[in-house]
Amino acid sequence: MTQTPTAHAATEGRARARFAVPAKHPMVTVLGSGDSLLRVIEKAFPDVDIHARGNEISAVGDASEVALIQRLFDEMMLVLRTGQPMTEDAVERSIAMLRASENGEGDGEETPAEVLTQNILSSRGRTIRPKTLNQKRYVDAIDKHTIVFGIGPAGTGKTYLAMAKAVQALQSKQVNRIILTRPAVEAGERLGFLPGTLYEKIDPYLRPLYDALHDMLDPDSIPRLMAAGTIEVAPLAYMRGRAQPVFTKVLTPDGWRPIGDLRVGDLVVGSNGEPTPVLGVYPQGEKDIYRVTAQDGSWTLCCGEHLWTVRTASDRRRDKPWRVLETKEMIGNLRAAHARRYELPLLTAPVRFPERPVPMDPYALGLLLGDGCLTGSTTPSFATGDPELVTALEAALPGVSVRHRGGPDYALNRIASPGDVITTENPVTAVLRKLDLWGSGSNTKLVPDDYLQNTPEVRLALLQGLLDSDGGQVTQADRTCRIQYVTTSILLRDDVIALVQSLGGVAYTRRRHDAHVVDIRLPEGVEPFRLQRKAEKYRASGGGRPMRFIDSIEPAGREEAVCIQVAAEDSLYVTENYLLTHNTLNDAFIILDEAQNTSPEQMKMFLTRLGFESKIVITGDVTQVDLPTGTKSGLRQVQDILEGVDDVHFSRLTSQDVVRHKLVGRIVDAYEKYDRANGTENGSDRGSRPSRGGRGK
Repeated sequence: MTQTPTAHAATEGRARARFAVPAKHPMVTVLGSGDSLLRVIEKAFPDVDIHARGNEISAVGDASEVALIQRLFDEMMLVLRTGQPMTEDAVERSIAMLRASENGEGDGEETPAEVLTQNILSSRGRTIRPKTLNQKRYVDAIDKHTIVFGIGPAGTGKTYLAMAKAVQALQSKQVNRIILTRPAVEAGERLGFLPGTLYEKIDPYLRPLYDALHDMLDPDSIPRLMAAGTIEVAPLAYMRGRAQPVFTKVLTPDGWRPIGDLRVGDLVVGSNGEPTPVLGVYPQGEKDIYRVTAQDGSWTLCCGEHLWTVRTASDRRRDKPWRVLETKEMIGNLRAAHARRYELPLLTAPVRFPERPVPMDPYALGLLLGDGCLTGSTTPSFATGDPELVTALEAALPGVSVRHRGGPDYALNRIASPGDVITTENPVTAVLRKLDLWGSGSNTKLVPDDYLQNTPEVRLALLQGLLDSDGGQVTQADRTCRIQYVTTSILLRDDVIALVQSLGGVAYTRRRHDAHVVDIRLPEGVEPFRLQRKAEKYRASGGGRPMRFIDSIEPAGREEAVCIQVAAEDSLYVTENYLLTHNTLNDAFIILDEAQNTSPEQMKMFLTRLGFESKIVITGDVTQVDLPTGTKSGLRQVQDILEGVDDVHFSRLTSQDVVRHKLVGRIVDAYEKYDRANGTENGSDRGSRPSRGGRGK
């Protein structure tokens, strides 16, 4: 806007200014229909004479007020140049921001035009944007910080703006899903005593969130996005419901432990095979449980809300990231054109158990478990047609001579030393007794725990011994080579499967007459054979990629359940049969509304659900708490705990940021005045209902 040279009136301290509106902007866009915007300005500056003639506006009055009006019209022109119309509300808020800046309130970095032209989301012909300076700073904080608290009275747009940012993040692929949640207890109402089904009881508390979604997305797309798990709207109690039965085994550096026995600080094994600490343990009470079974026969138990990292064949072809789905989201959707739909991740590296001392070379033990005679009725022996294995076995057993008895049979004799008595025990027999293997028949052999839960090097050497003796390659035309192991011992079958899985591979088992056949695939870089002829054949054909898919999900009754959170970067931990699962929300935009009605325990639980590449926005009004008497609000307490913590931001909005009916702001101010006069802290002795979420459109 062009300003003509100022002519000072005779009266000291008064000034005159003229503003020329560019011809490309009709005066009606500046003054409003029926001069409605001009009347708003005249009301805000009662001691200034403002006149409009043609495309020129003049103002006469106090110099500081005239200067403020000049700034106001400059800001209005900046907004109009963006194509956005000015409204009475926008003019009032611009004046308020300019006066606050004039009085030294705030840091003065943002101008009204910057606030009013910051578009968040455009949907269905409407644009959602902040309307006040505090709202803009709140929106900016969401961009800059991982956890943001929006605290303020009803009608300040806390939840609505957060949801607009969530939809924006989803549409720009910054996150893979949106999770909206609220506490489900208000005004003393208990869900159990309300009529209707569980979802009918919950729905009224979540309805404001659904309504906001309909403002921002195509209504027809919302059911599809919710069915796919891309958008989840659930009570806060459901956020901690990602659980497994308390007796479910979880892998730790010391072996398998029931998940119900774990405590914060305990170590479990992550997807990289390394220990990772438990950050949280949350008992869940009784829950409906499902059995999740993979195509290789491995299975575990979990609740319907338990989280799984999965991908589809399409995801893999397009190099898309793994997705996180709840158990119940996959039920009824496990096949795609008769193929299994969801692939599960495998260990990215072998499990690294602490080293344990072992009394016999693991490769030698693998050979003896495969083709050794350990019955105890005679001297221990070994049967093979490969001289290479005889040499390797003798080299691995100090003090033992491998003597050929005829055909494929070899005796393992003690090498006598001068002065030995005839009753000196065979070293192999002594070690096998120590390992409780002496006297084992072909159908009772097993792998001792000290070998099963040892370093990757020990486990691989043992597996190589087993496969060099009783294993082999299976090759087919135009297909990669798989490994096959055969045993008559159920225990040894299960131990071989555990060895393979602990190294990052998969194993399938089937019966063939009285034998158990185990088909094996190992990850690239893990050599299954030392025997030269087998190793060369395996390398020539290639081992193929081990894969594990979900085959079925079936109800398995009700059980006491617990969920844990781990510190691993991908939030995964190893459960039964070396399946990888987790309970933390990665790549998600999570909004907790009405947070003043959370207890301190619920608030801590919610905050510790944060996963990697996720963002949390928590909104609430600490003057409207509806918790039972004696229960402290988690939103009040968390301000004392997290204020000043890096990457956590508190945005505080006031009655000046109310964007509902103007009377709402005045009501908020009246209640605050009443509270101060009566010594009431944050209205905590009132039982008012929570707000239904403000809007900032």
